[in-house]
Amino acid sequence: MARSRVQSIQTEGERILEDRDFWRYQSRSLAVFLDGDLAETFRLPNRLSTACEIADRFYVKPLLRALTFPQSALILALAGNSVRLLHITPDRPAERMDVPGMPRDVADAVGLASVSGRSPDGRIQGSEGQKVRMLEYAQAIERALHPLLANSTEPLILAAAEPLAGIFRGVSDYPRLVAETIAGNPEDKTDEELAGEARGVLDRLYAGKVAALREAYEARIAAGTALVDLSDIARAATFGAVESLVIDIDRRVPGTVDDETGAITLDDEDEPGEYGVVDEILRRALGSKAKVYALRAEDVPGGGAAAAAVRYPV
Repeated sequence: MARSRVQSIQTEGERILEDRDFWRYQSRSLAVFLDGDLAETFRLPNRLSTACEIADRFYVKPLLRALTFPQSALILALAGNSVRLLHITPDRPAERMDVPGMPRDVADAVGLASVSGRSPDGRIQGSEGQKVRMLEYAQAIERALHPLLANSTEPLILAAAEPLAGIFRGVSDYPRLVAETIAGNPEDKTDEELAGEARGVLDRLYAGKVAALREAYEARIAAGTALVDLSDIARAATFGAVESLVIDIDRRVPGTVDDETGAITLDDEDEPGEYGVVDEILRRALGSKAKVYALRAEDVPGGGAAAAAVRYPV
């Protein structure tokens, strides 16, 4: 490599090391990519193994865990006297979001000074009337949220007590509204307390998705439409037949994959110029737009380094 490029890489790295503001905001893991022209950093919520990789392409497999389980979400903290929308990410404190048109409380949503008591003309109030007002409140919140949620792919976690929680679920059509609710009055909790509980909700949500994925794969393995042998998976990835791929994010399999046939050659240890069998399979699967799931060893169907569902047999 040219000395000038080596110096550029060193300069990029030193600039990151000396950036005090950058180091103030970190998460559980950090990925840094340097090539002399490009310097990219990614703060990651997952605990990743320390590694230094030098090659003619970037080692991105560890980042796929964060894409499989993003650890970001919206929290709707909903109470009769207040409503807040929070955004949580893996590397920043919870952030309050300003939502145009969001009512301040039940009374604001229905245009009344109060929603308790009885009107002199006998119109419904009391507990029955309050539920009607809560419904109008939930509908107003749903209308205010709709423009924001229409373009969102993040889970929405509801923090609310009954009956308001059930009323809001009845009017919301957001497909990523999480089934589990953070129970209790959210007014008694700070933004960070709600964020901590929401991260627990996300962990349980993703654990359920992993279990469902493993069950679906096991059914496909039994039916012959999913593969667990690396030789078969490598051949399928080479011919663009992989529909989805599950990989063990921590496991390395030294060796190469033939460019034309997909045949694998295993080695005892990593050799210069080799990327590893699983990493090369991953690259080819991504190239054919396969969906990739980066899991821990115990969650990979079939107990191997990878499993693949295929579009057609090869």
